[in-house]
Amino acid sequence: MHSGPGGTMSFCSFFGGEVFHNHFEPGVYMCAKCGYELFPSRSKYTYTFPWPAFTKTIRSDSMAKCLEHNHPEVLKVSCGKCGNALSHEFLNDGPKLRQSRFCMNIQKLTEVCP
Repeated sequence: MHSGPGGTMSFCSFFGGEVFHNHFEPGVYMCAKCGYELFPSRSKYTYTFPWPAFTKTIRSDSMAKCLEHNHPEVLKVSCGKCGNALSHEFLNDGPKLRQSRFCMNIQKLTEVCP
């Protein structure tokens, strides 16, 4: 549905060293630029993409969102505090029915463990 040739999204790229892909320690994922809390670790789930996937944000204002050009089921997301571009929210593409999938650029996240 959201894939281009070879199963990768046409508007995402990977940089290697995707450190959070198989990381499931308890904690909070935050914006690497300003430290604003974005995702609880419990909302992270296993997904085939190298970037970490989450189902929900910590707060309703954790993310600013706008439609991705020519992709009505995809939203560009940025930090709700500083505007740091984070990646995308895929509507109705989460692990459960009617659940979103947030696919985050790992270079834009940091994690704090309890």
